[in-house]
Amino acid sequence: MNSKSQSWYKRLFAVRGMGQVVTVGFGLIVMCIVFGIINPTFFSGKNVANLLRQIAPILLIGIGQSYVLITGNIDLSIGSVVGMSCMISATMMTKGMNPWVAVLLTLMCCLIVGVVNGLLVAKCKLPPFIATLGTMTIARGVAQIVNNNYNTDAIGDRAKVFRDFFYYGKTAGVYNTVIISIVLWLVFNFLLSKTRTGRHIYAIGSNIEASKLSGVNIVATTTKAYLVSSFCSCVVGLVICATSGMGTMDAGNAYEMYAVAASVIGGVSTLGGQGILIGTVIGASIWGVLQNGLQFAGAPVAIRNIVIGAIVVISVLIDVIVRSGKLGKKSKIEP
Repeated sequence: MNSKSQSWYKRLFAVRGMGQVVTVGFGLIVMCIVFGIINPTFFSGKNVANLLRQIAPILLIGIGQSYVLITGNIDLSIGSVVGMSCMISATMMTKGMNPWVAVLLTLMCCLIVGVVNGLLVAKCKLPPFIATLGTMTIARGVAQIVNNNYNTDAIGDRAKVFRDFFYYGKTAGVYNTVIISIVLWLVFNFLLSKTRTGRHIYAIGSNIEASKLSGVNIVATTTKAYLVSSFCSCVVGLVICATSGMGTMDAGNAYEMYAVAASVIGGVSTLGGQGILIGTVIGASIWGVLQNGLQFAGAPVAIRNIVIGAIVVISVLIDVIVRSGKLGKKSKIEP
């Protein structure tokens, strides 16, 4: 019996990134206990429901950023695609378009950004920081120009079904926003962990030259990762539109930071090739719990931002130190 439990334990920690997932998961539990002691209202049913709705959009953009980070790249356009999604969908709905047609057209526009990002990085060999910085600015410009540099009016009663589907409605007592994020997590976790595309994404992040020699289509795989990022950003933009009932040009500001935070805190390596999406769930949860708990503790917004920023920097620093240590060990062994 003891040997079986040891075997299970070894298999669990053999998964890439599982060690950090367990560590930050323990940290998340400790944080929840501490904030619950500081203010028992933290564990109230109403606050837990609202907390889950706060976490859901961060989880979605974290999933997109995780896909891109695992390939060894980064997507800085996430926040602007969120804003573009919010503004395009809201503008079309205020002009009388059917909400679901508006959603479909918005998704197509956002996916174009993902394709462009993938081609610029993988085919044109632009550094991902520069490529996505450019598309970030373009997407934000699109968000500003679609309604002539104005936020939209209210999307109206015709969009009630849209608003209920993406934010206000409940299914089996759970807010639809949370259900959407869970369903998409299940889909993208399956794609990353159980399919050939997922294996290729890890391979590119681990060693792009070896991946080429193994027959991996670098351009197609990298583009797929950026498409996932743009898709998730589009959904978050729709959630924001449903939440406010209008389009706002600054929607998604700083969301690229939140996406990176959810990913790296959850164990996704900024150096590529490592990380699992269950870690992104925990990373997004830590972000949400910190924001919510510090708010209950009376901490100002500035302090909350400083704490989260510091945690992101420390997480990346630890990852770099650990990965560099592994590379050093390998170099000693090799002749």
